[in-house]
Amino acid sequence: MITTRTLGTASPLTVSTLGLGCMGMSEFYGTADEAEATATIHRAPDLGVTLLDTADMYGPFTNEELVGRAIAGRRDDVQLATKFGNERLADGTRVGINGRPEYVRRACDASLRRLGVEYIDLYYQHRVDPSVPIEETVGAMAELVAAGKVRHLGLSEAAPGTIRRAHAVHPITALQTEYSLFTRDLEDEILPTLRELGIGLVPYSPLGRGILTGAITAGSLEPGDSRATAYFPRLNGEALQANLALVDRVRALAETKGCTPGQLALAWVLAQGEDVVPIPGTKRVRYLEENVGATGVVLSPDDLAALAEAVPRGAVAGARYGDMGSIDV
Repeated sequence: MITTRTLGTASPLTVSTLGLGCMGMSEFYGTADEAEATATIHRAPDLGVTLLDTADMYGPFTNEELVGRAIAGRRDDVQLATKFGNERLADGTRVGINGRPEYVRRACDASLRRLGVEYIDLYYQHRVDPSVPIEETVGAMAELVAAGKVRHLGLSEAAPGTIRRAHAVHPITALQTEYSLFTRDLEDEILPTLRELGIGLVPYSPLGRGILTGAITAGSLEPGDSRATAYFPRLNGEALQANLALVDRVRALAETKGCTPGQLALAWVLAQGEDVVPIPGTKRVRYLEENVGATGVVLSPDDLAALAEAVPRGAVAGARYGDMGSIDV
């Protein structure tokens, strides 16, 4: 059983030290297997992993339904986090980013129905809508808290100024953004802002979308896996080859620690502070169990220095998205 950490100070939420990202169970990362995904969700709280992360746009909509079915009868064993804002139609069509107050209320009610619960523990704005003042969006989210539909509020991929304005309307418990050995730009301004305001950090893709596990090589991703597309430049072409060389360095260090490369990479994220709760995604029980093993990997100052030398900031080839227009808004 793993330990817990607390996200946020003004509106604190205590969760497992490591969460479970559920996105890939339904879309984006290859073939779905509902039975294995359900088994993975069932296994999570048995291991002490209680923070489950989903979003209405995953599927679309089917990931929330999957999570809802899996936690039926075990609601009190987990904290549910979901998101709104990346609006999609049922056929998968992307409508755009929507932060209008009326949409916030409608999206929340729909998520509650799909999850089959009376409240959401942590409700994120998935992406910031630049056409709607953040004060209006967060004001509508605050109304959901007052109504008992949501317990805590979060943002995702928001810029420091946006975070400050949002937090002034209602306490923000957590910011979700990409953070790993391969993605460290938030250390410059975003992370200091979070710590100044007392907001927790929930890193998604703490394994670099899987590359830091050592399992991804050229041509290894199955057809239909979005990581094999130009949308993820780091995992394709010459950038992939350059980044695999960095993974080899992580693998060598992991061998000296008696752990897997993925466990070492997760341990690095966990070592960045008690206010950091990564949510590595998986749809398989064995990888969930491997990820939980990272909580037992203790990194000394020398270990951290060796990792910094092995994967220097700025050494990773390629942008994390092909289109960064909705990032840090």
